[in-house]
Amino acid sequence: MKVSIPPRANFSYAIFLLTGFPGLEWAHHWISLPIFMGYFVAIMGNATILHLVRTDPSLHQPMYYFLAILAVTDLGLCMSTLPSVLGVLWFDARMVGLVPCVLQQHFLHSFSFMESAVLFAMALDRLIAIRFPLRYASVLTGPRVALIGTVLGMRSAAITAAPSLHLLTFDYCHPGALSHAYCLHQDMIRLACSDTRFNRLYGLCIIMLAMGSDVLFILLSYAVILRTVLAIASAGERLKALNTCVSHILAVLCFYVPVLGLSIVHRFGQHTSPLVHILMGTVSVLFPPVMNPVIYSIKTQQIRRVIVKVISLGKIQ
Repeated sequence: MKVSIPPRANFSYAIFLLTGFPGLEWAHHWISLPIFMGYFVAIMGNATILHLVRTDPSLHQPMYYFLAILAVTDLGLCMSTLPSVLGVLWFDARMVGLVPCVLQQHFLHSFSFMESAVLFAMALDRLIAIRFPLRYASVLTGPRVALIGTVLGMRSAAITAAPSLHLLTFDYCHPGALSHAYCLHQDMIRLACSDTRFNRLYGLCIIMLAMGSDVLFILLSYAVILRTVLAIASAGERLKALNTCVSHILAVLCFYVPVLGLSIVHRFGQHTSPLVHILMGTVSVLFPPVMNPVIYSIKTQQIRRVIVKVISLGKIQ
């Protein structure tokens, strides 16, 4: 029997509704204050890291080049969601067209995959620095780090391109709002009445193959690092070597813990309050960009020294 297929929606007229904090619409302006401060701290903090790495010769090392790539990624993650989140909270601008929605989710997911990949690259950086200290500077030169960052960026954009293009061809006939104040791939296919099996399967596969492999390689890198450190005779040298990894470990936790929490809420929290979904979604996109510059500014002696010099002298000499 021939199945009746609804007429294809003209994507220029497809409209989605973003969600703020259900039941707390009256308090959106107050809720926006800490969220705006979070975006402000994230943007200023990561921009400061970029400025310091670019202008201070003492930070022209592979570790800090990778930190600069992480800062660029965090800025992209912030700017992907800032317009719609603050638009909902400040102006109740909840309606968004299909093309802007697809572009937003594409950039958001691309920068999320990029963040995961950069964290793996930084783990590899720490592995080479600790296991092969004499070859560290010759292996990870500035141009090679730049090439790695470019390849990781192209990889992240490429793996999210296919499902994003598919979203433009779907018919959206199911009523309902998106779950967050920004567009997500899984939210959009929930409202589609087309065959979304490719997007669902592809999305699951790239999460397992991309982020899953990143996590696995990070764990393997630290297993080798720990084995190398334990072989060092001096307790002071062991502590010094491990201390260089603390900032990166905290950055890894700041990214993966909220992402894991959001995944658990989406998978098992169907009956929980929508506020929980909204809160976890906001934390997952805002917490890493806020915390990464704070962590590296506090835990990394060279960055802390440069910041103190900037504050005391008013310029970098």
